[in-house]
Amino acid sequence: MSTLDAPVVETRRLNRVYRSGFGVKLVPALIDLDLEIESGEVFGFLGPNGAGKTSLIKILMGLSRPTSGEVTVFGRPPRDAATKSRVGFLPESPYFYEYLTAREFLRLAARLTNVPDGEAGDRAQSLLRLVGMEDAADLQMRGYSRGMLQRIGIAQALIADPEFIVLDEPMGGLDPVGRKEFRDIIYNLRERGKTVFFSTHILSDVEMICDRVGIIIAGRLVNVGRLSEILTREVESYEVAVDGVTGKYRKAFERVGRQVIRSGETLLVTVRNEEEVDRVMAIAREAGARIQSLVPRRRTLEDHFMQYVQKQDEGVS
Repeated sequence: MSTLDAPVVETRRLNRVYRSGFGVKLVPALIDLDLEIESGEVFGFLGPNGAGKTSLIKILMGLSRPTSGEVTVFGRPPRDAATKSRVGFLPESPYFYEYLTAREFLRLAARLTNVPDGEAGDRAQSLLRLVGMEDAADLQMRGYSRGMLQRIGIAQALIADPEFIVLDEPMGGLDPVGRKEFRDIIYNLRERGKTVFFSTHILSDVEMICDRVGIIIAGRLVNVGRLSEILTREVESYEVAVDGVTGKYRKAFERVGRQVIRSGETLLVTVRNEEEVDRVMAIAREAGARIQSLVPRRRTLEDHFMQYVQKQDEGVS
């Protein structure tokens, strides 16, 4: 495969082992990881704390070397200077020169990434507008909140107009408005043909913006695929909210539902299929109770993710 045809990222049997306890104990962070990321896609990388997400990102950025296996970015080694010029990066815990203003910091980032001097000011202003920081652009960053710093971190990752953007927990510290703006930024990058790889714990946002996802558990990539393939759109269960249930009728609901929970004056009855919904309705009519809502439940990315986490927990136990 030529460099032009190669995936943006490709790993083969990638392993990373750390030493701990005075270098005696070997701790695997990545185990035989095979992964390809194609040009123009938004890829979400999911896993619990300590699963190996940041270890892979550091290798892709050339900040760490694999113990064994192969890894390329744009068909070249991650530490290749030409490769690095095509990549933008936001680490999980970025460091900022707090005595600088946001505008000064972005102009510095532009110089460090070889943005022409004549373009640096306009790019900085455009990105400040994009991340909603124009009003605070000329304030020293020492007074910024975590969410404001995260916005500037995203801006610096984009300052050189990279082809491949790697973001480690980019939504940390962002409020709901900031998360919505971040999703809009990702949509914009996708429309411009950029490739985005990011790790996050916020699964609802991943479901909204990613083309594909990978789930890593204890260093192993346990699942990779398109959301349309991973998540079924079929209804898995129904949740019926019933008001005014008393006495013997609660027992009747419990015999039908696979789960029955009381919340204040409301009984939440979860059933498997439409036939059981009809039985719940019949019991409610007989009891003189009121149906407040009927909500079909489909499998979510969180459900899928937790399935793997629980398997890992059971294995550890």
